[in-house]
Amino acid sequence: MPSFSQTLLLAAAALSVTSAAPVEESKGHSFTVHQVRNPKHVKNGALALAKAYRKFGAPFPEYLTSALNTTYANTAAAKRAATGSAVTTPEEYDVEYLTPVSIGTPAQTLNLDFDTGSADLWVFSTELSSKYQSGHSVYSPSKSSTSKKLSGYTWDISYGDGSGASGDVYTDVVNIGGVSFASQAVEAASTISTEFTEDTNNDGLVGLAFSSINTVSPKSQKTFFDNVKSSLTSPIFAANLNHGAAGSYDFGFADSSKYTGSITYTSVSTSQGFWQFTAAGYKVGTTSYSTKVSGIADTGTTLLLLPDAVVKNYYGKVSGAQNSNAYGGYVFPCSASLPTFTYVVGPASFVIPAAYLNYAPVTDGSSTCYGGLQSSAGIGINIYGDIALKAAYVVFNGASTPQLGFAAKAT
Repeated sequence: MPSFSQTLLLAAAALSVTSAAPVEESKGHSFTVHQVRNPKHVKNGALALAKAYRKFGAPFPEYLTSALNTTYANTAAAKRAATGSAVTTPEEYDVEYLTPVSIGTPAQTLNLDFDTGSADLWVFSTELSSKYQSGHSVYSPSKSSTSKKLSGYTWDISYGDGSGASGDVYTDVVNIGGVSFASQAVEAASTISTEFTEDTNNDGLVGLAFSSINTVSPKSQKTFFDNVKSSLTSPIFAANLNHGAAGSYDFGFADSSKYTGSITYTSVSTSQGFWQFTAAGYKVGTTSYSTKVSGIADTGTTLLLLPDAVVKNYYGKVSGAQNSNAYGGYVFPCSASLPTFTYVVGPASFVIPAAYLNYAPVTDGSSTCYGGLQSSAGIGINIYGDIALKAAYVVFNGASTPQLGFAAKAT
């Protein structure tokens, strides 16, 4: 993947972890956007793991394919048994959360997924056939007086399992939280695979990784954050993700009402285009490990995905836990007592409660549960996904030397 300049990388590498790192400031805007609940998102461990494999272009291992086939078969059976159309009862477990975004003039509002693990702003659009638009809010370039097509520009996101999306590129006004950018690249889907169409509440995503990995061709385009950060009070945004409730994103400032103590900053490697940092160690319950674990802070991945050794250390403390080919990962009796998992950033530690690590029953009503911590071995990158990020108030500092900041959440 393309990377930032060597100068940036050297500066990031030289930066030590600090508890009160300075933030570049400019007079400008700050705003908060709130997530909304997606009532149709079904929480399933194998699907969550498959999403990460798909997103990072990794081929599915045989055991995961088998687990997915079982999941799809069970879903089809449930739909056949239901009266009327597909079952849409909201789940009692965590759901995926989305954020309203306005595009065009007059504004067209779509519910998008904020994703710090990608750099494309792509949306369902009227360029899709009507069957793929069904149930979605779609972007219609022809209905926006400020829409301009970038002639000859295309985008194409292909995933390891053969799924993907592609289409044309427009520039248009994009407004998030009251802050607008007049000529944001909007990637309008004209072809899309069924994996994306089944979730009718999700209309696309807002990529918040580094613009170097944007997929637009022949010239990559800047993310919304990169385009507006010079107009923000500070060139930062912060994720305040919550367990079992909608969270929020703060742009241009860190909201002191949402965290306690100081923010611990650590350096970021941008070599792969992600917000990649290194945890100084970890703890399983009260047992400490000094092993450093590098990974990316990714709001677009649900699970915590770490090396095999870390995962085995954790589930070694869980009675009845096993790595199940049938269910596509580590499972355990839902009644099992789970330890906490702590990741260490500089002098600070962030504890993921046991409840977060009990992701969900493997099937509705099952007494076997799927773990929120799984192996990253087949993906090729460690991922601190939502399960980890919910344990902290996380600041993404996009200044000339990027940093990540972590603070204890306010109670």
